[in-house]
Amino acid sequence: MTDVASTGLVALSDDLAAAVNRAGRHLLSVSARRRQSGTGILWKPGVVVTADHVIERDEGIEVAGPNGESVKATLKGRDPSTDLAMLAIEGETGAVPADPATAPARVGELVLAVARPREGGLSVSFGAVGGVGEGFRTWGGGRIDQLIRADVTFYPGFSGGALVNASGDVMGLNTSGLARGLALTIPTVTVERVAGALLESGRIQRGYLGVRMQSVELPPSALAQQESSDGRGLLVVSVEPGSPAENAGALVGDILVTLNGHRVTEADVLQSLLDPETVGQTVELGIVRGGAARTLSAVIAGRPQSNEGQRRSGHGRRRGHHDG
Repeated sequence: MTDVASTGLVALSDDLAAAVNRAGRHLLSVSARRRQSGTGILWKPGVVVTADHVIERDEGIEVAGPNGESVKATLKGRDPSTDLAMLAIEGETGAVPADPATAPARVGELVLAVARPREGGLSVSFGAVGGVGEGFRTWGGGRIDQLIRADVTFYPGFSGGALVNASGDVMGLNTSGLARGLALTIPTVTVERVAGALLESGRIQRGYLGVRMQSVELPPSALAQQESSDGRGLLVVSVEPGSPAENAGALVGDILVTLNGHRVTEADVLQSLLDPETVGQTVELGIVRGGAARTLSAVIAGRPQSNEGQRRSGHGRRRGHHDG
């Protein structure tokens, strides 16, 4: 029995080591911040996907693959709302494009978090899929198509690396940047969708109303008209000329309480509702004006690129205010 058990463990160990080596062929170290390098996955020839939060500079980015050679990389696009960024590389790294897993993630499935946090060397942690759930919206309004929570340890430099199954197929991209204190895996279907959009336009288009708002308590006269017991809304403090909000008739002093029937009490809630699918659509804005409930119809536009860039860098936004 001992020999049989030992043989089985050796076979499992050999299989997992082979899976790591297979996954390592797709991985590159990404040097784009001052301290710890991150990891990237060669998604297509000449195209690397990584975690957006490991890209702290737009220039002077370098990547290194299995052959240990560093080559320059160019930032082609980024989407902070899904924590994904796209790099274009020139030169030979020894990496080959990833093989996405075809089978869905299963709770209890053995998995490996594989990274290349420095030039030349691989790093890995071993565990199992601890939870699989429905898709969700991130704090920035990005759509993650499936929740995959793996019970593996993310060491420094693991963000941007791959979660792989026992065969070495890539199940998704690992990141610690979507939720504080929680390591998650962005599934390959999300990576593919976002990567395609970034390659096409360099950004993910977001819905845009053209207002600045701050969260406030609803006046007592308006509370009785609300079905929800939550007595907050978003006060309009400015309306941009020619914006969807102005065209809909929004005024400074209005309080936004719903968008298409969804309660809007905080800026992050509104941001999550203004997703790419809303661009070009007509939405119903439930507002309070002068203590009375009213409904406005607005056609959502795409967020101007300069505005979006300001939001990413933190400029143009004051404490307690939100550009929607």
